[in-house]
Amino acid sequence: MTRTLLTAIGGPAESQLVAALEAAAGYAVARRCADLAELLAAAAAGLGEVALVSADLRGLDRSALSELAAHGVQVAGVVAPGDEVGERRLRQLGLGVVLSSALDPHGLDEALDKALEHVQDHALDHGVDHALDHGVDRAPDHPRDHAPPDTLGQPVASHATDDHAAELPSAPGGPGGTGADAKARGRVIAVWGPTGAPGRSMLALNLAAELALAAPTLLVDCDTHGSSLSQALGLLDEAPGMAAAARAADQGTLDLLALARVAPEVTPGLRVLTGIPRAERWTELRAAAVGHVLDLARDLASCVVVDCGFSIEDDEELSYDTLAPRRNAATLSALAAADDLLVVGSADPVGLQRLVRAVQDLRAVPAPAPRVVVNRVRASSVGSHPERRIGEALERFAGMDDLTYLPWDQAALDGAMLAGRSLVEFAPQSALRRAIADLATTFVDSRLDQRRSRGTRRARVRS
Repeated sequence: MTRTLLTAIGGPAESQLVAALEAAAGYAVARRCADLAELLAAAAAGLGEVALVSADLRGLDRSALSELAAHGVQVAGVVAPGDEVGERRLRQLGLGVVLSSALDPHGLDEALDKALEHVQDHALDHGVDHALDHGVDRAPDHPRDHAPPDTLGQPVASHATDDHAAELPSAPGGPGGTGADAKARGRVIAVWGPTGAPGRSMLALNLAAELALAAPTLLVDCDTHGSSLSQALGLLDEAPGMAAAARAADQGTLDLLALARVAPEVTPGLRVLTGIPRAERWTELRAAAVGHVLDLARDLASCVVVDCGFSIEDDEELSYDTLAPRRNAATLSALAAADDLLVVGSADPVGLQRLVRAVQDLRAVPAPAPRVVVNRVRASSVGSHPERRIGEALERFAGMDDLTYLPWDQAALDGAMLAGRSLVEFAPQSALRRAIADLATTFVDSRLDQRRSRGTRRARVRS
């Protein structure tokens, strides 16, 4: 069966390569595209099954490749012999298959068959791995294999040189890992909740601070409606963070060192990737770029805590035009990439009703099984014995029986916000801090208990 090809290749070798493709037995060139816009239009029209792109194609980025994949088009890169710079760029954009433009028709036919077989196998493995991520049979520390497939181009040198090896943070699966630790990667914990400010950012920040006592942790602000982590930690509002990381990921220039540079360490073991300073910049956080940032973050830290925006609505009008960015793409990508999900609701009649509906809405999007956290628990809002009343109501009307309760402690939160610190630093003995610390123990091993006591003593001295 003949497969149709779309080409978007620049340079003098384009005509020679197209001639070789037309002479190949199992392939036919359906459209020779002059630019990226024409390539995307041809893919949307269903004119081709396979796209060949060159590194010098103007506008080629990770979002464009994601767009081609959404249309069911498999993508392979093409570089001139010895063009290591072009090959490196294509691989950094996420292409696992890069072909040489100097292949003859017979070699090109075999190379395409083998290359596309790799693409299909990788897509199948990724789908199985994603299913295992959110299934009940997968072990919590199941390693992921992200080794690049065998390719037909020139080998690409490592982006990090020996001179910079010392700058790389110590992380599972990072350049410094060996043995079993080299196979382990960090876990992504998404913190989400309905509208109404139930305490998503508060929980994300303080959970990350607790986890940082036991293992390297990265806190990511993915809220495209109202990011606030930079203000809560007293960081510069205009400091590069998630926007810079997403922009580099989209252009194929984001690596472990670049991610570490835009995610500064605010306390020992805790790095922060701040959010967009203005809500109008939400278009910079595209789905493919956010997904790549979170995937790379697994190599930067053992725990990656993501503060998500409240809305998970997939706009009907925008979904018909897949070229348009989606306002909630960052949140949806974070939920899809997460290994664990905490859903936060406020302990009052309105907040609990929103919480029940939010958990129901999660069934329509790719996300792991949620763990429900009820925040601001107090007798004044629901009556005496608030935990028992809330538990009975949620179990009766929503079938929720495994709940985590966080007490109301506004004085500690106000003081921590004023000081630009987490509760670990500002109020280590508060009831709210202890409740979050207990929650954190479910994500780490017993080392947290040993290191938390030392962290508490340090925090008491600093406060």
